[in-house]
Amino acid sequence: MDDTLDRATTDHRTTAGRLAARLERLPRTTRSHRGWMVLLGILFICDLMDTNGLAYAAPAIRAEWGLSVAQIGQLTSYSFLGMFAGGIIGGRLSDRVGRRRVLVWGTVVYSVASLLCALAPNLAVLGVLRVITGVGIQAVTGVLIVYVAEMFPGVSRGRCQALMLGIGLLGVPLVAAAARLIVPLSPGAWRWLFVLGAIGIIPAVLARFLLPESVRWAAVNGRADEARRTVERLEAQLPGPLPEVAGSATAIHEAKKASDLFAPGMRKRTTVATLTLIFGTLGVFGFTGWVPTLLVERGYSTAEALTITTIFSVGPPLGALFAMLLSDRFQRRTTSLVVTTIVAASMLVFAFTGSYWVLVVSGFLATLLLQTNTALVYAYLPEVFPTVLRGLGSGFANGFSRLAGFGNAFLIAAVVAAAGFGGVFTLTAAFILLCGLTVGIFGERTRGRRLEEIGETVP
Repeated sequence: MDDTLDRATTDHRTTAGRLAARLERLPRTTRSHRGWMVLLGILFICDLMDTNGLAYAAPAIRAEWGLSVAQIGQLTSYSFLGMFAGGIIGGRLSDRVGRRRVLVWGTVVYSVASLLCALAPNLAVLGVLRVITGVGIQAVTGVLIVYVAEMFPGVSRGRCQALMLGIGLLGVPLVAAAARLIVPLSPGAWRWLFVLGAIGIIPAVLARFLLPESVRWAAVNGRADEARRTVERLEAQLPGPLPEVAGSATAIHEAKKASDLFAPGMRKRTTVATLTLIFGTLGVFGFTGWVPTLLVERGYSTAEALTITTIFSVGPPLGALFAMLLSDRFQRRTTSLVVTTIVAASMLVFAFTGSYWVLVVSGFLATLLLQTNTALVYAYLPEVFPTVLRGLGSGFANGFSRLAGFGNAFLIAAVVAAAGFGGVFTLTAAFILLCGLTVGIFGERTRGRRLEEIGETVP
């Protein structure tokens, strides 16, 4: 019945909307969804391994090439500049050529660039390659969350985003363990960390053959038969009668100009999403990136600081998985506000406590819940844009948040000099609270609503 109605529809926008409605009404994930999640999670692991690999290679690079701390900081900032470009370029390309192509080729780009980093003869060449790496990494990150939003059932979109992030965050301890084994072997052994960063080519090849194109993107871009086959395969994997398709399935918009992100009705959504990610990035990187250094500055030994940060490193995957319990149960915008309020309070305790164990517990709680909030925001972000602008909208917000990350290093350094340990973490608390307030007060209500109901019906 559903298939007959879809084939009989002459307006491809309506056909696309109806296929999306069939996908949205699935009561749970299927066998195919679970297989895709494994592959998407592995892609995210490789993504985060490459993102964090430079941090673990940096001390050895500095020693071999005789670099200053400032030069290492500049090298790190190049990745953020690449990510800024990659978010916008990758997002726009995914709207034009498809989600799967950008996932595959973005991974190939950063993997090849990482491999070339292993051969870099000097800082200048390595800097250029890190810009290219950043372009590929952020293109993939942005499209990963769009793909999950578009291809997984509405009842579990939030949980699936959280699960993918939780799997991906395993890449951080994996690359840390690899660095611990590899870097001490010889002065030039750091290069093998970048070789390891090229491992993403393997899941990229698998994705080319195992991941279907997004149903929503394919249907609205003249590939309705392909989209229909994917939907039929998913429906066939669920026994028993399925819920009825909503009778008023929303038609999906035609292609739009990039400037439409700031057209009336979209302007508020784009601004809220971008500010939410900017404040979130300033809070996350300001806290996690400076804790080890500032603990030593406060008087802890290097060994004590490393012990504390090792404890904290357990928190991010657990925090993302904790979001699975919250994301589809409560409004994402409200939950984000509650979570960020707790994080801000924990950061303030961390900033001013004189007790070792209070510092450890409050810092661990903040680290854990930061990733809970990241999972909530990742679920929210692609929901508020129409299909034809979803990649660009998500990429725009992500890209500008990475640009903020670039400037954050200079800002935190200035605050350290002016206000010390307490001042830095008071600032990060303010940033993370602003993240929650922005989405909590001005964000859209998304829980329990079909993706098309949210994104395609912009005032």
